[in-house]
Amino acid sequence: MFKTLLTAGLLLSLPTLAVAADITGVPKIRDGDQVMIGSVKIRLGGIDAPSTDQLCLNTKGERWTCGVAARDELIKYAGHKSWTCHARSVDRRGRTIARCEVDGEDIQKWMVSNGWALAFTRISHDYEPDEKAAREAKAGMWQGAFIAPWDWRVRNKKTTVLGAVKPPESANAILLASASGPVAPSPDCTIKGNVNRSGECIFHQQTSRWYAKIEMKISKGTRWFCSVEEAEAAGCRETRR
Repeated sequence: MFKTLLTAGLLLSLPTLAVAADITGVPKIRDGDQVMIGSVKIRLGGIDAPSTDQLCLNTKGERWTCGVAARDELIKYAGHKSWTCHARSVDRRGRTIARCEVDGEDIQKWMVSNGWALAFTRISHDYEPDEKAAREAKAGMWQGAFIAPWDWRVRNKKTTVLGAVKPPESANAILLASASGPVAPSPDCTIKGNVNRSGECIFHQQTSRWYAKIEMKISKGTRWFCSVEEAEAAGCRETRR
């Protein structure tokens, strides 16, 4: 009798669990593949978008803030609408990996087909046809030259440069320096992040006493952030001075 009641109880609870797996609401968009709905950090599964401090080259070989553009295009397209995200798993950083929809449209598909993200084929091949279409249309990042987001995070002199335009000889130097260099990627991205002697990531706003003294160089492990939330999401804490 007890087993019967227990089984019935579990069966009755299944629809509730399925519904709870969906996260619904208007998001706060951190970058092209990371948002927050309420207090839930969500990583858009199956794609990889450039971080807000990543730079690309345009058709003239000039650097532009493609990471900021990817985020802003997503905000412009769907930032004011209610999303429904279907949770799949939780990653090691505590983010919920999900497939998200807006008015029934797959947001990941929209990002990739418009050239603001790549299909993350290590995880999923769902968006490969959309990436091919974006490449052929020279959409978004594909208009010029860029480094794949997953390569950019561990970039070095051998990193492959992608894009529809043959990159100039200076492309590698520009792209490898990216937004970790001495110039902020945009007026909105002025928070400095560096690594202290203990290997801890620290971020400094312009009011920090150390702000002007921090040299922004890749070799020093520095990077620019566009917001406090972004810096904290990267595992950094604010300086105590």
